[in-house]
Amino acid sequence: MDVTPSQQDSSHRTYPKRSTAQEFFLILMIGALNTITPFSIDMYLPAFKRIAADLHTDMAQVMLTVSIYFLGFGFGQILYGPLLDRFGRKRPLYIGMVLYILASIGCAAAPSIEILLAMRFVQALSGCVASVAAMAMVLDFFPPERSSRIFSSLILILGASPMLAPSVGGVIVDIAGWRYVFYVLAAITALMLLIVIFFLPEGHEPDSSVSLLPKHILSGFRDILSESRFSIYALAGTFSFSGLFVYVAGSPGIFLGEYHVSPHTYSLIFAGLSIGFISSSQANYLLAKRYSTETIFRTTLMVQVVASILFFITVLSGAATMPIVLGFLFVVLSCAGLTSPNASATALSSFTRNAGSASALLGFIQIGIGGIISAGVGAIQMQSTLLVSLIMAVSSGVALLMLLISRRLLIKAS
Repeated sequence: MDVTPSQQDSSHRTYPKRSTAQEFFLILMIGALNTITPFSIDMYLPAFKRIAADLHTDMAQVMLTVSIYFLGFGFGQILYGPLLDRFGRKRPLYIGMVLYILASIGCAAAPSIEILLAMRFVQALSGCVASVAAMAMVLDFFPPERSSRIFSSLILILGASPMLAPSVGGVIVDIAGWRYVFYVLAAITALMLLIVIFFLPEGHEPDSSVSLLPKHILSGFRDILSESRFSIYALAGTFSFSGLFVYVAGSPGIFLGEYHVSPHTYSLIFAGLSIGFISSSQANYLLAKRYSTETIFRTTLMVQVVASILFFITVLSGAATMPIVLGFLFVVLSCAGLTSPNASATALSSFTRNAGSASALLGFIQIGIGGIISAGVGAIQMQSTLLVSLIMAVSSGVALLMLLISRRLLIKAS
């Protein structure tokens, strides 16, 4: 395999030795950065009906605030990737997190749904630096053979967010109103910023050779995409993981709209389903010791395709009661907890020098495509459960086809 300027043999890189306690604290800090986005998405979900009433709009418009966040997050990846490689990890983190705090305050003060949508886009555009930096710092601090297991550890922290965020958000909404959810997000991020400033080590020294000219940035992204291992697993992993985005965007319509559960019950459902995502990601920690990331990803994806198709057929037949819907969602989300870390680790395994740009491009593909797909949940006028099951079946099927066809072409080419 040819090595492009965006790549570097990671076997020649040395990694500082750290104690178990130091590694734990480092993973905890990186994981905390990675929770900014799920908290931004999940914490205000129980307030959808109140937001719609307060801003004199409908649920479909409020659901777009989730999709617009995904899209802003995706575009932000492209912005921050080269900056993280050029200026190191911490300086872009400072700027992005400060802008996120200001945008969160803007969301809290929004007088209309249009302003809220605009502020959500800015919030995502600025806050995504935390996720991009977190992905890149896994490659900064840990060798490639450990990356899949570290990603699984991050998902454990990430997975706790859907369990905590809606419940905490529901309490805040009941006590103070939905606007205070965004004030709390601003306060949490301000605390994280202080931790980053004083405790997080710099994982990547500034590299003045990284150009910020658009032509050179696009050329760098093209070189990354030309690495077949990256492009195959980035795209296949994205379509597999998009089921999670569809679930997040569609779950208020399913449970609050169709089944008319209370906001508190919805928070409990959201927390319960996240257990599958967390459990499978931790099972991956053990599986990665025995099987390759490619094998785990391919096998889990096949299970996801079968489960998603059965989910759609069941809903289409009219036999989908709420317990059945919960069961299928549990299985699909559990599969996502396995496909995500293995696809990411495999896609990024060839990159060290331009890890920030590679992580950013991976995030852009994941969130950009996932955001576009999830936007269909709010834009298409169809029963939420039927639409969600249909999109899950199609997206996972596309992922499997892409993986099988690409692997076959690579085998023939070799």
